[in-house]
Amino acid sequence: MDNNSGSAASPSFDEAFRFIIKLGKAAHGYGSTANRLEAFLSHLAKTLGYEGVFLSRPSEIVFAIREDESKPQQVHVAAMPGTGLELNRLAAVGELVDTIKSGKISIADASDRLDEIEKIPHPWGGVTGPLSYALVGAGFAVLLSASWWNVLFAAILSVVVFGMVALSGRLGPWMAAWLPLSTAFVAGFLASLTQTQVPELNILLVTLCAILVLVPGFSISVGMVELVSNHVVSGTANLMSGLVYLAKQFIGAWLGVGMAGLFWTAQSISGGTPVDAQWLWLFMPLLIIGLCVVFQTAPRDFLWAFIGCVIAYGGILLGSVLVGGNLGNLMGAILAVIFANAWAAYTGRPTSIVLLPAIILLVSGSIGFRGLAAMAEGQTAAGEQQFLQMFVVALTIAAGLLVGHTLVRPRATL
Repeated sequence: MDNNSGSAASPSFDEAFRFIIKLGKAAHGYGSTANRLEAFLSHLAKTLGYEGVFLSRPSEIVFAIREDESKPQQVHVAAMPGTGLELNRLAAVGELVDTIKSGKISIADASDRLDEIEKIPHPWGGVTGPLSYALVGAGFAVLLSASWWNVLFAAILSVVVFGMVALSGRLGPWMAAWLPLSTAFVAGFLASLTQTQVPELNILLVTLCAILVLVPGFSISVGMVELVSNHVVSGTANLMSGLVYLAKQFIGAWLGVGMAGLFWTAQSISGGTPVDAQWLWLFMPLLIIGLCVVFQTAPRDFLWAFIGCVIAYGGILLGSVLVGGNLGNLMGAILAVIFANAWAAYTGRPTSIVLLPAIILLVSGSIGFRGLAAMAEGQTAAGEQQFLQMFVVALTIAAGLLVGHTLVRPRATL
């Protein structure tokens, strides 16, 4: 038992067990990945004077804790509805555990504090929500060399998607289950409708950019990381969850465009003149700001999350110049992890705060979406190549994360 932990070492076994379960469920819901959550809970159990083994999966967490080697483990399996990305609340959970370790708060008070964290309002409210979606949609459109018309309507339809996401939160879990299909359907339908007035509009590109915030590139990449890290069950579940989500989005977009085709005929796609590459210097920072707001990064961490994304993108550019191709993602992931781990070690804040937005920037799911769309249009060879490319990108990101963690060992943070 840690003699320096003050009141953190005093709770009874049952009290500590209940608190660890409550904290684990909260951190899981706020977006902590399986390997980080397991290591974090193990460290917390040890701090409280007990031994714990944990298994985190997308749909459940297994808690196994014992008082000492002479006594059997107590096991609890908690069913989970899924994970989100609430970096502000995740950071608050990490801070709470730091206060427990320093003996500044009792377990009973910490449990009450967890309830308060659940009620913390989002740090970015009001107009920042739809604006952040618009920035992400427009930024990715510029990144994909779209024309100004495509950039404009990618931003507009992104705001429509935000409205649907906000509405789903009020209507309950059943609406959230339909979200990937419904948002893609509406975006595809409206993009097709818009093309009747703007013939140069690229329906696929605009639809993709409008729903890109929801594209499960993170889930797919995390699944690959967990598989490589020997978290087979969680990795497989995340990977399959991401692929199923991606399929729902594609089906929704396909149905939306098909429904529009019953009323009018889509024009031939010219795509228009791509935005000058120099505009990327403006839209890339706006894209990063949008991502940080979407994932509710706390104001005190915002600059560091922004820098982490810049470092990741700089790594992509540097790697592409030095070795070309997908190895740019490898370099970006390595540099992002090194920065995130060093920042977490210096500040004591959760690594995920600056790492998750950077990994989202390396998104691989959009490639898979375009691959499915190409196959649906009869371009089987090109579609298969793009779909497989998604896994190649995810593997390079996974490799980058592993190399980065090897070079700079992570703290036991969320």
